[in-house]
Amino acid sequence: MATFAAHRGKAELVVPARATAREVRPLSDIDSSPGLRSYMTLIEFFGCRVPGGAPKQVARSLKAALAEALVYYYPVAGRLRELPGGRKLVVDCTSEGAVFVEARADVRLEELGMPLVPPFPCVDELTCDVGNVTTVIDKPLLYLQMTQLRCGGVVVAMTTCHSVADGFGMVQILRCILDLARGQPVPAVFPLWERHLLASSIPAAMLPKDEASPTLRTLTSMPPPIIDELVTKSFLFGPTEIAALRRGLPGRLARSSTVFELITAAVWRCRVAALEYAPDKRVRVTLAKNARGSWKREPRLPPGFYGNAVIGTTAEASADELCRGSLARAVELVHEAKMKLTDKRLREVLDLLARNEYAGANLFDGGFAFEGGAGPPGEERVRRGEPV
Repeated sequence: MATFAAHRGKAELVVPARATAREVRPLSDIDSSPGLRSYMTLIEFFGCRVPGGAPKQVARSLKAALAEALVYYYPVAGRLRELPGGRKLVVDCTSEGAVFVEARADVRLEELGMPLVPPFPCVDELTCDVGNVTTVIDKPLLYLQMTQLRCGGVVVAMTTCHSVADGFGMVQILRCILDLARGQPVPAVFPLWERHLLASSIPAAMLPKDEASPTLRTLTSMPPPIIDELVTKSFLFGPTEIAALRRGLPGRLARSSTVFELITAAVWRCRVAALEYAPDKRVRVTLAKNARGSWKREPRLPPGFYGNAVIGTTAEASADELCRGSLARAVELVHEAKMKLTDKRLREVLDLLARNEYAGANLFDGGFAFEGGAGPPGEERVRRGEPV
């Protein structure tokens, strides 16, 4: 893979293109959870289809689109504040703005690897420096870097405070910026805040006042493997691989199991076998599901909701049961865990989060799978270039 350094311009604060409401917006109990107080990055790669390279005004168009998008997503132009006690966060809609950086890199898109899958080479050169990623109070909530490549291609990297948006919300925000940059007059999906839909029903007066719950302190967790000894590798599952997995299941299960269940079960078994857990060791895989999906019925999250709406559950077995048993049994365990995610379970999680008793992080042993359930609306591609 290529190694390169990006030549960055000066970071600029971009404020909303027009006046926006000056107010304080509450966050949900999921948004305020300590595990989300960090920044996450979404990267899009675009090949150039314009003879002679991408137009020079791309950066100017993207910067103007960011300013216009912040009119609709004006809380993202604000800053996070902690309420007394430090347990809950709010967004102070100050219109202070988001950070925009224009950069150039002397590298061609194809030198980054084909197909483009993580880990990307020199990824830190393509993203903004946000400082300490776990410090989120009184900092910009969104950083956008556009890097022009030697071939005319463009890399757009958006780093967003996770307390304000989940992965689906980040995609929604970035799509809005890109759509506006290519000339769309308004967002294809208008954003909605509605964080009260994912708030605990427990009255504030009944919540603990301290920052750490005794219940949480006494929980035991499974120690994660040593991350430095692991190698990052991407595997692509196509129709051939999925068909091969289905052939390992009995007829009824082969017909009813989803692609997610098949891949999760197979990778979970391989991971546990590779790490050579003791046969009696309890091993888990965390399944994260999107509450925008059809399983969440009361109340529905409206289109345009961009807050954190992903909750998890775990499938669990002994290492011996998982590795010596069949793929079919692993698929059943994953399916059973998925079925635990209901409206009732979501309400329980929200109440646990409000009381600071949610043990989700304590159950995590490094094995993680994700099921979206429902993606953000709008599937049109960006017309200025083809996302890779």
